[in-house]
This record gives sequence, C-alpha cells and structure tokens, in this order.
Amino acid sequence: MEYSSNSDKITRDYFDSLLLETRYLDSQTPSTKMELFGNTFDTPVMTAALSHLGNTAKNGMITYAEGAKLSNAVHWVGMGDDKELEDIIATGAKTIKIIKPHADNNEVFRKIEHAVNAGCLAVGMDIDHSFSADGNYDNVLGLPMKAKSTQELTEFVQAAGIPFVVKGVQSTQDAIKCLRAGCAGIVVSHHHNMLPYSVPPLFILQDIISAVSNQIPVFVDCGIESGIDAYKVLALGATAVSVGRHLMPLLKKGPDAISQRINEMNAELAGVMARTGVKNLSEMDSSIIHKRNF
Repeated sequence: MEYSSNSDKITRDYFDSLLLETRYLDSQTPSTKMELFGNTFDTPVMTAALSHLGNTAKNGMITYAEGAKLSNAVHWVGMGDDKELEDIIATGAKTIKIIKPHADNNEVFRKIEHAVNAGCLAVGMDIDHSFSADGNYDNVLGLPMKAKSTQELTEFVQAAGIPFVVKGVQSTQDAIKCLRAGCAGIVVSHHHNMLPYSVPPLFILQDIISAVSNQIPVFVDCGIESGIDAYKVLALGATAVSVGRHLMPLLKKGPDAISQRINEMNAELAGVMARTGVKNLSEMDSSIIHKRNF
C-alpha cells in the first residue's frame, strides 16, 4: 500500500473511514443551536481563522465576516492590522481573534488589548507558527515568531480578561498545559499540513477531550467540507467546527454565498442528526461512529 505524507490527505482519508449507524425510533426534528461564551448561535459550523483574504477577493476579510453574521455563526479571524479587525467587528459578527506567537511579547499584549477593546468575543493564539520547517523559530511575512512557555501563555490569558483560546493543539500534553494556563478553549488543528504525517484531528480528538475532562470547549478545524464531516467531529465530542478553505472559493460571490454554504452545511448536519436520533448538540453520541475495517 502506498502512503502519503500530506496531512490534509491523511485527514480526508480518516474522515471518510468513519461510518454512521441510523437510529430512527423516537427521533425528532433536531436543534443545532449552540451556546458559547455567553452567546447563542444557530449553528456549530463556524468560520476558520483565515488571513489576507483580500488576496482572494476585494474586501475578502469583511465579506467573510458578513457571511458568518448572516448565518448567526461564530466568526474567527487570523492575521491583520488593527483597522481591519475593527472593520470586521463593525459587521456585527461575533469574532474570535487569533494572534500569532510574536517573538516580542509586547506586541502580543498590545494585540490582545486591541482585540478586547475592539469588542471581540474571545481572543487567542496560534501556537503552531512557532517554528519553521528547518527547526528555527518561524518568520511570518517578515515578523519573527517564537515558541511560548506555559507561564507566558498564563500571562496572556490573565491579560485578556475575556475567553482565551489556543489554536494548533494536537496532543494531550499541550491540551493539559492550556487548561492549566487558564485557557477557555482549544482548537485541534494541524494548520493545513504544517507537519507532514500529522495525526488527523479526529484520531486524537477524544484523547484530548478526556485530557481536559470536558472542562473547556474543544474545537476542530482542518478538512471539514460538509455537514456530515461536522457531524462526525461533534459526535466524537467537539463543541464546534471551523470551515475555512472550503468557503474561500465563494468569497468573490459575496457574503450571501458564504452564508448560504454555512446554512447548507448546517442543514446537512441537522439531517444526519435526525437520522441518528440526536435531538440537540448536547446529545451527540460517539457510539454512532464506526471505523471502517473492510
């Protein structure tokens, strides 16, 4: 058998290896509403923390946020200047700002303060941009990065004063450290093949949820392309999913197209919930999932 080192392909293959059983008796029309950080959303299908979408479509970052707002979905945002974040918040989208692990912690604290003052729902850090492929600290668009200690992470959490989420968690070790630092959530993600042969998020997901003892929300991104994908993630215990690259081709069509696809995925999710006897997100059941071995 020929294997691929591409983590995106490995993740896709793992998604497709998971099969579902049906449970029709006593089932009913399900609700996909989600409570998160004191807010109610219509769907657990969120946008992902993308950056520089102006390279894909004019005003791409704003279009992306407007689409999430139209669907009453959580919106995530990555790199960008202060004005861009303020414009995103002005759309009314409930937004989680993810900050890179800048080598200069003063810049991290400044960005945290700005995100809080701008009105973000939550703020966080993308820890998997700490290193480059050659083992040195990463450099993103000329900006030097550096791996952070648990103590530094604790200081970021305390400085925020609003929920702080860490993105790029793919081990129980990092998950436990995030919990100890006071994080309000983590994102299981390999950041689009950052590390070849990365374990698929769904392969490690239940171990990570167990490690944090369900004390904080666990989100998942990477390779989610449908409501069925989202269902599998949620059934295995995640709180919500993020969708990014799957939505990018729709940016040029405007926010309505982004919203329409989020709504379609949510409807696909609801359809699978109905056919598996799941009435709401709190009733997701991992025993519905079976790993194909034939």
